[in-house]
Amino acid sequence: MIEFKVPDLGEGIDSADIVSVLVKEGHVIEPEQNVLELETGKAVVELPCPDGGRVLKVHVKPGDKVTPGQTLLSLEPLEGAKPAPKAEEPAEEPEAAAEPAPEPQPESEPARAAEPEPTPEPAPAPVHREDSHKRPAPAGPATRKLARELGVDLHKVSGSGPGGRITAEDVRGYVKKIASSAASGGAAFAEVPPLPDFSRFGEVNKKPLGAIRRATGENVSLAWRTIPHVTQHDKADVTELESARKRFNEGRDSSEKITMTVLLVKAVLAALRAFPHFNASIDPGGGQLILKNYYNVGVAVDTEHGLLVPVIKNVDRKSVLEISSELGDLAERAKLRKLVPEEMQGGTFTISNLGGIGGTGFTPIVNWPEVAILGVSRSAWEYVPGEDGPEERLMMPLSLSYDHRAIDGADAARFARRLSEVLEDPIRLLIEG
Repeated sequence: MIEFKVPDLGEGIDSADIVSVLVKEGHVIEPEQNVLELETGKAVVELPCPDGGRVLKVHVKPGDKVTPGQTLLSLEPLEGAKPAPKAEEPAEEPEAAAEPAPEPQPESEPARAAEPEPTPEPAPAPVHREDSHKRPAPAGPATRKLARELGVDLHKVSGSGPGGRITAEDVRGYVKKIASSAASGGAAFAEVPPLPDFSRFGEVNKKPLGAIRRATGENVSLAWRTIPHVTQHDKADVTELESARKRFNEGRDSSEKITMTVLLVKAVLAALRAFPHFNASIDPGGGQLILKNYYNVGVAVDTEHGLLVPVIKNVDRKSVLEISSELGDLAERAKLRKLVPEEMQGGTFTISNLGGIGGTGFTPIVNWPEVAILGVSRSAWEYVPGEDGPEERLMMPLSLSYDHRAIDGADAARFARRLSEVLEDPIRLLIEG
């Protein structure tokens, strides 16, 4: 019998929700056939089974939460068929109770030169930066990586998993607790009080939060608690740029048209080049600002399931038309929940354009671990001073939120002004973007 189990879900992902089961008991499947749909954080992915055979038992159903190593299907190999070879699983770090500690010897007893020294336990890899005198904390590689990025000592985190195993959620919870304590002057972390019984006042309906909504809540909560936010507001005169955009789009198919968001990506690139510390992340543990020599711009996409932020990689190497095509594809697949996790990772700066909906300004939350995010509201015609008196111009509201640990207010104002200047001159956008 073959057991198909949940594989490693990727960095920082400790669990997933079953969206749908594509096979039933008794079905015969081919190797690498898709058998399940999993929702991991903000993405829905199809999961193929490496082995073929007859499905003896389906161990999960839609709505179940699963973790790596959990059995999904039991298969009976077909006569004469051999199971597909499994990729060797990476060795886990030794658990705290995996090997008994050697009994301490009395200090007065001399060492026996004739006997070989007992084989020491494997030391943690240097990148883990754990105290060599402590046993490794019980946590998987993804959780350890997250802890390193946040500067968290895993020995100080209480694990909620089986046998006290530390999960990514435990690490994030620890960071939130520390951040809340620091914000209140070191006071003890205040637990959220329980909700009142709303049904006392009238009829209520309960709707479970989807995985996308839960992931969004966790991310913005982490960002809000750990990043000192400030928002700089400005306006850009996009009269000429919008006119040029409309002329370019005349007679073109909808799939070939350029949106203002695409032009914003190029304008942001010009501003990031001028102010590299906006294209960075803070390492609180190491006391460093990590400057990135690549430009990956995330663009927030509104879907019926919640907010998704696909990332356009290496925008400095792509033309406006290439960015337009890629953004259109990413946005469409985001709405269909067909993005894979890698397409929402690696961003260095984020744009949230609400101009198509409305509003005159807002305060976007920085997309951790980035240090800045641009919010854009609906452009409106306004009278502004001109050489011959007031002129009517199309003005775009810009809202730049930033991490005050990395960016000062004066630089934020300069960044917003540089961005406005690029948007106000299509030729400058063409040259600098």
